[in-house]
Amino acid sequence: QVQLVESGGGLVQAGGSLRLSCAASGSIFNINAMGWYRQALGKQRELVASITSRGGTNYADSVKGRFTISRDNAKNTVYLQMNSLIPEDTAVYYCNVRRLAWDYWGQGTQVTVSS
Repeated sequence: QVQLVESGGGLVQAGGSLRLSCAASGSIFNINAMGWYRQALGKQRELVASITSRGGTNYADSVKGRFTISRDNAKNTVYLQMNSLIPEDTAVYYCNVRRLAWDYWGQGTQVTVSS
């Protein structure tokens, strides 16, 4: 069992930055990948960024060059650094962990970018 606690969301003006954090606890060994998803009002959930245990990353086209995913293995934490935020980034952001054959999800954190 894996528990995920997200933090770092909030309200920011366009052009600003936020850093989301997701701390994992419980059965944190054998984690294959970690990532961030988001769901905006009226839209389906989409993958924002993911990172493997060896550091390989993948980003949605809409955030390439603006967002950076990273992980701190000592702290069992994955981060999403979000720069140059735009109103289209407004969504609930969910942390995701893949361990063995299971997916685990954080509680979600609201990111709101004002014009």
